Amino acid sequence: MPVIETTGDDRRFPPALADVARAEFDYDEGEGVDFEPYDAFDSAEETTHWLRQWTGNHELDGDAYRVFGQDGTGGLAAVWCARPGRPTAEQPVVFMGSEGECGVVAGNLSDFLWVLADGFGPMEAVEYPDREPRPDAALAELAERHATTPRRPARRITAEARAEFPTFADDVMELCR
Repeated sequence: MPVIETTGDDRRFPPALADVARAEFDYDEGEGVDFEPYDAFDSAEETTHWLRQWTGNHELDGDAYRVFGQDGTGGLAAVWCARPGRPTAEQPVVFMGSEGECGVVAGNLSDFLWVLADGFGPMEAVEYPDREPRPDAALAELAERHATTPRRPARRITAEARAEFPTFADDVMELCR
Protein backbone atom coordinates (compact mmCIF):
# COMPACT_ATOMS: atom_id res chain seq x y z
CA MET A 1 0.00 0.00 0.00
CA PRO A 2 1.50 3.35 -0.92
CA VAL A 3 2.33 5.78 1.84
CA ILE A 4 -0.39 8.41 1.96
CA GLU A 5 0.35 11.91 3.09
CA THR A 6 -2.42 12.95 5.38
CA THR A 7 -3.83 16.35 6.12
CA GLY A 8 -1.68 16.42 9.25
CA ASP A 9 -2.88 15.19 12.58
CA ASP A 10 -6.25 16.89 12.22
CA ARG A 11 -8.49 15.09 14.67
CA ARG A 12 -11.18 17.75 14.89
CA PHE A 13 -14.46 15.90 14.89
CA PRO A 14 -16.74 17.04 12.04
CA PRO A 15 -20.15 18.38 13.15
CA ALA A 16 -21.89 15.71 11.04
CA LEU A 17 -20.14 12.92 12.95
CA ALA A 18 -20.98 14.62 16.24
CA ASP A 19 -24.66 14.46 15.23
CA VAL A 20 -24.24 10.81 14.16
CA ALA A 21 -22.79 10.09 17.63
CA ARG A 22 -26.05 11.34 19.17
CA ALA A 23 -28.24 9.25 16.85
CA GLU A 24 -29.85 5.98 17.87
CA PHE A 25 -29.05 2.83 15.92
CA ASP A 26 -31.45 -0.07 16.27
CA TYR A 27 -29.74 -3.44 15.94
CA ASP A 28 -33.18 -5.13 15.85
CA GLU A 29 -32.13 -8.77 16.34
CA GLY A 30 -29.48 -8.56 13.62
CA GLU A 31 -31.79 -7.00 11.03
CA GLY A 32 -30.93 -3.39 11.85
CA VAL A 33 -27.68 -1.46 12.00
CA ASP A 34 -24.82 -2.76 14.16
CA PHE A 35 -23.03 0.53 14.71
CA GLU A 36 -21.84 2.31 17.84
CA PRO A 37 -20.55 5.77 16.84
CA TYR A 38 -18.01 7.60 18.98
CA ASP A 39 -18.25 11.24 19.98
CA ALA A 40 -14.59 11.90 19.05
CA PHE A 41 -11.91 10.32 16.90
CA ASP A 42 -9.65 7.82 18.62
CA SER A 43 -6.26 9.27 19.46
CA ALA A 44 -3.30 8.75 17.13
CA GLU A 45 -1.82 6.35 19.68
CA GLU A 46 -5.02 4.29 19.96
CA THR A 47 -5.34 4.15 16.18
CA THR A 48 -1.73 3.03 15.72
CA HIS A 49 -2.17 0.35 18.39
CA TRP A 50 -5.34 -0.92 16.72
CA LEU A 51 -3.81 -1.00 13.22
CA ARG A 52 -0.74 -2.87 14.47
CA GLN A 53 -2.94 -5.41 16.26
CA TRP A 54 -5.29 -5.79 13.29
CA THR A 55 -2.46 -6.36 10.80
CA GLY A 56 0.15 -7.96 13.04
CA ASN A 57 2.54 -5.45 11.50
CA HIS A 58 4.27 -3.45 14.24
CA GLU A 59 6.05 -1.18 11.78
CA LEU A 60 2.84 0.63 10.82
CA ASP A 61 1.34 3.77 12.24
CA GLY A 62 -2.31 4.76 12.06
CA ASP A 63 -1.78 8.24 10.63
CA ALA A 64 -3.97 7.56 7.60
CA TYR A 65 -7.05 6.69 9.71
CA ARG A 66 -9.48 8.56 11.95
CA VAL A 67 -11.50 5.91 13.83
CA PHE A 68 -15.00 7.09 14.76
CA GLY A 69 -17.11 4.04 15.60
CA GLN A 70 -17.39 0.30 15.92
CA ASP A 71 -19.75 -2.60 15.50
CA GLY A 72 -20.69 -5.00 18.30
CA THR A 73 -17.75 -7.31 17.61
CA GLY A 74 -15.14 -4.55 17.65
CA GLY A 75 -14.86 -3.94 13.91
CA LEU A 76 -13.98 -0.28 13.35
CA ALA A 77 -15.28 2.47 11.09
CA ALA A 78 -12.75 5.09 10.07
CA VAL A 79 -12.15 8.01 7.81
CA TRP A 80 -9.25 6.97 5.56
CA CYS A 81 -7.05 9.94 4.63
CA ALA A 82 -6.49 8.77 1.06
CA ARG A 83 -6.73 12.16 -0.65
CA PRO A 84 -3.63 14.19 0.24
CA GLY A 85 -4.31 17.72 1.40
CA ARG A 86 -8.09 17.34 1.41
CA PRO A 87 -10.29 17.96 4.47
CA THR A 88 -11.54 15.08 6.59
CA ALA A 89 -15.07 15.40 5.19
CA GLU A 90 -13.75 14.72 1.66
CA GLN A 91 -11.97 11.49 2.60
CA PRO A 92 -13.45 8.00 2.13
CA VAL A 93 -15.03 6.05 4.97
CA VAL A 94 -13.82 2.46 5.48
CA PHE A 95 -14.64 -0.50 7.70
CA MET A 96 -12.20 -3.04 9.09
CA GLY A 97 -13.94 -5.91 10.85
CA SER A 98 -12.89 -8.00 13.80
CA GLU A 99 -12.49 -11.10 11.63
CA GLY A 100 -10.44 -9.50 8.84
CA GLU A 101 -13.28 -8.06 6.78
CA CYS A 102 -12.49 -4.73 5.21
CA GLY A 103 -13.81 -2.46 2.53
CA VAL A 104 -14.68 1.04 1.45
CA VAL A 105 -18.10 2.18 2.66
CA ALA A 106 -18.43 5.61 1.04
CA GLY A 107 -16.30 8.01 -0.95
CA ASN A 108 -16.71 10.85 1.56
CA LEU A 109 -18.44 11.77 4.78
CA SER A 110 -21.47 13.23 3.01
CA ASP A 111 -22.11 9.99 1.13
CA PHE A 112 -21.61 8.05 4.38
CA LEU A 113 -24.54 9.98 5.87
CA TRP A 114 -26.74 8.79 2.99
CA VAL A 115 -25.57 5.20 3.58
CA LEU A 116 -26.71 5.50 7.20
CA ALA A 117 -30.01 7.08 6.10
CA ASP A 118 -30.62 4.07 3.85
CA GLY A 119 -30.32 1.74 6.85
CA PHE A 120 -26.76 0.50 6.43
CA GLY A 121 -23.99 0.84 8.99
CA PRO A 122 -20.32 0.50 8.00
CA MET A 123 -20.31 -3.26 8.63
CA GLU A 124 -23.55 -3.85 6.72
CA ALA A 125 -22.32 -1.80 3.75
CA VAL A 126 -19.17 -3.94 3.51
CA GLU A 127 -20.54 -7.35 4.49
CA TYR A 128 -24.14 -7.20 3.19
CA PRO A 129 -24.28 -4.58 0.42
CA ASP A 130 -27.15 -6.37 -1.35
CA ARG A 131 -29.50 -6.55 1.63
CA GLU A 132 -32.74 -4.64 1.45
CA PRO A 133 -32.51 -0.99 2.53
CA ARG A 134 -34.19 -0.02 5.79
CA PRO A 135 -34.51 3.77 5.51
CA ASP A 136 -34.31 5.67 8.76
CA ALA A 137 -36.21 8.98 8.84
CA ALA A 138 -34.12 10.50 11.65
CA LEU A 139 -30.85 9.66 9.90
CA ALA A 140 -32.25 10.93 6.60
CA GLU A 141 -33.04 14.25 8.30
CA LEU A 142 -29.50 14.33 9.73
CA ALA A 143 -28.08 13.68 6.24
CA GLU A 144 -30.28 16.40 4.73
CA ARG A 145 -28.81 18.88 7.24
CA HIS A 146 -25.18 17.99 6.62
CA ALA A 147 -24.78 16.29 3.24
CA THR A 148 -23.26 18.12 0.31
CA THR A 149 -23.83 15.26 -2.14
CA PRO A 150 -27.18 14.16 -3.56
CA ARG A 151 -29.12 11.35 -1.91
CA ARG A 152 -28.51 8.00 -3.59
CA PRO A 153 -29.11 4.40 -2.54
CA ALA A 154 -26.47 2.95 -0.22
CA ARG A 155 -25.68 0.21 -2.76
CA ARG A 156 -24.82 2.79 -5.38
CA ILE A 157 -22.73 4.89 -3.01
CA THR A 158 -20.73 1.87 -1.85
CA ALA A 159 -20.28 0.61 -5.43
CA GLU A 160 -19.03 4.06 -6.53
CA ALA A 161 -16.55 4.18 -3.63
CA ARG A 162 -15.27 0.68 -4.33
CA ALA A 163 -14.81 1.58 -7.99
CA GLU A 164 -12.79 4.64 -6.98
CA PHE A 165 -10.64 2.64 -4.52
CA PRO A 166 -10.67 -0.88 -6.01
CA THR A 167 -7.50 -2.11 -4.30
CA PHE A 168 -8.20 -0.93 -0.74
CA ALA A 169 -8.92 -4.38 0.74
CA ASP A 170 -6.02 -6.03 -1.12
CA ASP A 171 -3.65 -3.23 -0.11
CA VAL A 172 -4.64 -3.58 3.54
CA MET A 173 -4.22 -7.36 3.40
CA GLU A 174 -0.71 -6.87 2.01
CA LEU A 175 0.16 -5.01 5.21
CA CYS A 176 -0.73 -8.04 7.33
CA ARG A 177 2.00 -10.20 8.81
